[in-house]
Amino acid sequence: MLTPAEEVGLAGLRLASRVSKALDRIPAGEVKALIESIHQLAARRHLAYQRDGVTETIRLLPCPITLRQDQVAYVHYVSQIVHNCVKKLPDLYFSSPAVHGILRLTAEEERWLAECWTACHREANPIFGRLDAMVDFTSPMWKDSLKFVEPNLTGIGGVHLGPTSDRVLAEVLIPAIVERDPKIRLALGADVRELLLQDLSEHLDAIGRPGGRIAFVDPKYETEGPDEPESLVQYYRDRHGIEVLHADPSELTREGDEVYYRGHRIDVAYRDYTVLELRDLVAEGVDVEPMKTLFATNRMVSSIAADLDQKSCWEVFTDPALVAQFFSPEERQVLRRHVLWTRVIADRRTTDPGGASIELLSFARHERESLVLKPNRSYGGDGVLIGPAVGQGEWESALDSAAADPDERWVVQQVTPIPVKEFHVIGDDGAVHLEPFYVVMGFAPSRYGVGLIARASQKQVVNVAQRGGECAVMVSSSVVG
Repeated sequence: MLTPAEEVGLAGLRLASRVSKALDRIPAGEVKALIESIHQLAARRHLAYQRDGVTETIRLLPCPITLRQDQVAYVHYVSQIVHNCVKKLPDLYFSSPAVHGILRLTAEEERWLAECWTACHREANPIFGRLDAMVDFTSPMWKDSLKFVEPNLTGIGGVHLGPTSDRVLAEVLIPAIVERDPKIRLALGADVRELLLQDLSEHLDAIGRPGGRIAFVDPKYETEGPDEPESLVQYYRDRHGIEVLHADPSELTREGDEVYYRGHRIDVAYRDYTVLELRDLVAEGVDVEPMKTLFATNRMVSSIAADLDQKSCWEVFTDPALVAQFFSPEERQVLRRHVLWTRVIADRRTTDPGGASIELLSFARHERESLVLKPNRSYGGDGVLIGPAVGQGEWESALDSAAADPDERWVVQQVTPIPVKEFHVIGDDGAVHLEPFYVVMGFAPSRYGVGLIARASQKQVVNVAQRGGECAVMVSSSVVG
């Protein structure tokens, strides 16, 4: 017999199955036309990724990931707790030698952190981030399947792509599904763009600049990567009548403690730059003092605290001694249940996922099938090696290289199952087929809700940079019968 929790959990499977069955009742020719319409609208709504200066439309898969209201509430709760734990890291970095060693920064990063982390930041520490996670919302034990993989705390991807994907499917596909099953009720979740704007507006209030001017500061003239800022600027203008600036760091100037873009004062900035990336700009002759002023005066979102954005944060959150010393009982429970065991690769002793003392390198060699090897600070899926997917020789060679790497620190992390979902695709023969895709979630929490962002790929490393696709995410308001 199922437990009451399992019985409730199965409601997620029933919801997803019902949506899939309704989609299956749509004739193949109509499904093909819907997929083509989705792609066309995605192109018009600028679901775009730039590669070598060429703009490509990101594939948007034609079936939503569905959640129930109670699932959204739980995800919001645990994401917010992990998010708040991340906010504690600057003080722990300076006060705890153990944390300092795990989150080791370059000398320049540490200088910026020391100069730009003040008492004002402790009172109002704005971080708008995305927590990437694996979770199977169709499992009766879906809460146990929820495992956070890594934090993304600066210039997160998906702020435009996520809600736009939801709306494209809501317009094109959902009416066809509801036509086949009128009792299905799906609604849009929290809009990440609105959550970000709320955080920016509240931070303006907190620093005494209510209604001040907002700027997005990113590599404005780059021709590689997701192309979101201009779409966000347009959205805020059209939706709220707000003139949000879009600037490159090279276009900023400073007068005293004020920062300007083409004569317009910036009261708060949302950044897509790390300190290390700013260091590279200095080498190119760019004056980054305006950026540093925004950090130091607490007018930057995310704050300087987000430069501790490393996969090794998860070691701080899964080390039994550190967790017991620095986190509350409620935080410890969430971290223990939902954060994957992670360790920085080095020839050292530490604890295994069960808390037993181990020699890390020996453990990592013997436990290949339960581990993933990742570069600590890179992103986009680069360099990730999944233990069960490679042979022992390749695994041990990669571990040896990681342990000896003078430039990049590496981590090993517990493997966790990646949920698989079937989607309709148009094959090379022009016919519609069902094909399996791995699905990874991203959660952007704030006090007012949680943004739900989903990506899918036929590779186990799921990332748009690796030519993955986007999924829409929708919330059940009710399913009758």
